[in-house]
Amino acid sequence: MSGGAPEGPPGDAPESRGGPGTLFVVATPIGNLADLSPRAHETLAAADHILAEDTRRARILLSHIGVATRPVSLHAHNEASRIGLARGWLRGGDDIALVSDAGTPLLSDPGERLAAAAIDDGCRVVPIPGSSAILAGLVASGLPCVPFTFVGFPPRKAGKRARALERIIDATETTVLFESPSRLTGLLDELAALTEARAADRRIAVCREMTKVHEEVVRGTPAECARHFREHAPRGEVTVVVEGRRKGGGGAGAAELDALAAAALDAGLAPTAAAREVAARSGVARGAAYEAVQRVKVRRRASDEEAE
Repeated sequence: MSGGAPEGPPGDAPESRGGPGTLFVVATPIGNLADLSPRAHETLAAADHILAEDTRRARILLSHIGVATRPVSLHAHNEASRIGLARGWLRGGDDIALVSDAGTPLLSDPGERLAAAAIDDGCRVVPIPGSSAILAGLVASGLPCVPFTFVGFPPRKAGKRARALERIIDATETTVLFESPSRLTGLLDELAALTEARAADRRIAVCREMTKVHEEVVRGTPAECARHFREHAPRGEVTVVVEGRRKGGGGAGAAELDALAAAALDAGLAPTAAAREVAARSGVARGAAYEAVQRVKVRRRASDEEAE
């Protein structure tokens, strides 16, 4: 690095100029600039090049910490074309700091292909940990933190979106997702409809503008949160945390599931559609519903063979 290496424990120093450069994946504040770590500051100050999802946002941060390096854009629409340039820098021994708009890069942000390419070229990829809207929302939610699944933004296309939201409601672990403020109430309405159809009791937390002046965490059922944000239009970045299905709580027994599966098959539904119907009527996960459908099919097949 031209500006001096960041301080840190032995073994954290970047490669020397005699070898390839290092790609530093640098977490930046999600709102409060005071959350930038000293190590992140030093890494940005020392980097030969800074790749940023939004150069305008990056310049605000860099100006705040007194770093004059001009950032180069790397976003969802140009990442593929930027990889060649970045590889050339790294092969020449230059160090690169990668930042996203806010938080930890690669998590619903560009950079995955660049990191993979750097590793393929034998370069070090070094994380500089820091802020994350995912973890901030999770720990503020009041819901179980382990295990959890992060799914990013839900799909926009109706079919894929419906399946993704069904998986979230069926999951036994806590799920964290992002949504834009303009689509938030729609998402909450969809989650409310799914929980009602499954007779599921789910708590959620909607975390908005984390670490900023107007930080807000709204907790309750999906329907309760939808009412709140219909009355108070959401703004800023939004993280939604959804409680997992409680193990052993609610749901139907094996006999009831098999009865529902038999009825669905008798109605002419294909196995996948029958499992969806059983899950909706019983409140169990789709996997358990599909197992019930398969049990019924196996019993009927055995009965038919005996009759022959």
